[in-house]
Amino acid sequence: MPALTEPKLISGTANMTLAKGIARRMAVHRGMAVSLVDARVERFNDQEIFVEVYENVRGEDMFVIQPTSNPANDNLMELLIITDALRRSSADRITAVIPYFGYARQDRRAKARTPISAKLVANLLVEAGVDRILTLDLHATQIQGFFDIPVDNLYSAPIFALDIEHTFRGRLNDVMVVSPDVGGVARAREIAKRINAPLAIVDKRREKAGEVAEMTVIGDVQGKTCIIVDDICDTAGTLCKAAEVLTENGATEVHSYITHGVLSGPAVERVSKSVMKSLVITDSIEPTEAVKACPNIRIVPTAPMFAQAILNTWNGTSVSSLFETDTLVPIYEGLYNR
Repeated sequence: MPALTEPKLISGTANMTLAKGIARRMAVHRGMAVSLVDARVERFNDQEIFVEVYENVRGEDMFVIQPTSNPANDNLMELLIITDALRRSSADRITAVIPYFGYARQDRRAKARTPISAKLVANLLVEAGVDRILTLDLHATQIQGFFDIPVDNLYSAPIFALDIEHTFRGRLNDVMVVSPDVGGVARAREIAKRINAPLAIVDKRREKAGEVAEMTVIGDVQGKTCIIVDDICDTAGTLCKAAEVLTENGATEVHSYITHGVLSGPAVERVSKSVMKSLVITDSIEPTEAVKACPNIRIVPTAPMFAQAILNTWNGTSVSSLFETDTLVPIYEGLYNR
């Protein structure tokens, strides 16, 4: 057993619903009450962030739950300031649980005189006092190498595979997994392998940034139930266009499984009017009221997986075991009965 008595959770304001869900699931796993550390996060009139932790955290194993989603800068600063408060309060170890890692799309210099913002964020987190990172579906896995501290990158693929098997039970033979671009093939292939389904690719060509000039389907989707798999859905323009192209190429139904539902600007309206039967996202980002009200958007929980990952980190057991379906089935028992 670890030297520390118990893991302690603290949350910023970015996704309090998920943080409370993780605490509830940890209570179920441990058979004892688990609650968030009592703290307040306030803003002065000029929007400066102030944090005060009301409980003693000296020598404790702290887990700070805070996705850096919209507003990305505010939520990132919250995470940094909470971490600083814990470090100055003599917490033994601080793990940043970042369900959605903002700035991950800026992981390289695509043009001259541009930043690598993902590396900058990594430096900020380490300098603030974070000892370990726990995140979900990094946009680029090489971001783990930006840190000189341990990074555990969880995957939504095992959860999505369970959901697909449950939702499409009895007609899995008609399912085809689709990558919306060449860069996402590895992610789509992983789910295709888990559910034993074929794989297709939508190849897109851009005339200018943000505008898709042409899409070509690589693979025969005629008569198939297509499932588009990706990690981020922002404005949903490319996603909805891909669904239209798949339908034009003979797909009977199109569904999408996206890890992080950023869904900014006209995204929700586009999805609601799209030919897509459903868009499935995780709760890594706090859904807006518009997202909750959209009839063809469905949210799957990540709290059971994060709760188990936190417990495994705390007691020194394997986090990578959560990549296996057999490990996740009992964790998600009741949601996906096999």
